[in-house]
Amino acid sequence: MKRIFAIFFFVIPVCVMAQHDSLFVRNKIIKGEFTDFTVDNLNYIYLFNPSGQLKKLKPNGDSLAVFNDVRRYGKVHSIDVSNPLKVLLYFKDFGTVLVLDRQLGRRDILDLRRLGLFQVKAISLAYDNGFWVFDEQEGKLKHLNESGDVIDQFTDFRILFDPMPSPQFLADQNKSLYLYDSTKGIYIFDYYGAFKKKISYTGWKDFTVINNLLFGRSDNQLFRYDPATLQLQEYAVAANMANAIKILITPDNLYVLHSDRLEIYSYNR
Repeated sequence: MKRIFAIFFFVIPVCVMAQHDSLFVRNKIIKGEFTDFTVDNLNYIYLFNPSGQLKKLKPNGDSLAVFNDVRRYGKVHSIDVSNPLKVLLYFKDFGTVLVLDRQLGRRDILDLRRLGLFQVKAISLAYDNGFWVFDEQEGKLKHLNESGDVIDQFTDFRILFDPMPSPQFLADQNKSLYLYDSTKGIYIFDYYGAFKKKISYTGWKDFTVINNLLFGRSDNQLFRYDPATLQLQEYAVAANMANAIKILITPDNLYVLHSDRLEIYSYNR
């Protein structure tokens, strides 16, 4: 684990977390009205504005690329930038998956409905450049190749679980698959479909997985959970971040989205 996580989650006590100047150094503000954002593992920033435009920025905030054709496919449900060379946009209302290259040029498009997938609740990139999808109609997690063909599928969740989870989030990381249902919890599988464990933490916002550690937040707290040690740690959110639209933790920075700006903080080492 990178040193930042040791600082962020082990050295700094809860009382200091509330004093953001002691822990965070704000090094950039990107002004503008944005509806959502994410960051890839190279610290490139992806911003959506209210008109649906997707803009990619360099780590220093300089504009790098723009994709203006988002509205053509409807409202973006999710974006996966786990592979910066293959940006995935999912338009749930129309069952459309749009794949962009690193310059946000259109690389591929999949019509899930034509592939017989009519109720895909969540989707992510897979380790082999294919896709993982959760087909809610059949209650199955399915592995697709780049062309959209089903090459593997897990056991029907309605048999495995009661009640069946309906995940809003999927992540493929380090030979594990993470599914998050905000009302039922976190489910972890291996690549071969074997169920490993369920973690019953619900209601987390901005859920993400980094180095097999689970992160999320409430309005007032940040959460870190280590499935290996079963240890949950909770930390107070600084007062000026409490009303943020979105907070994203990465190994290098903390990103805080407000209605009129994106703030980028480095960690005070």
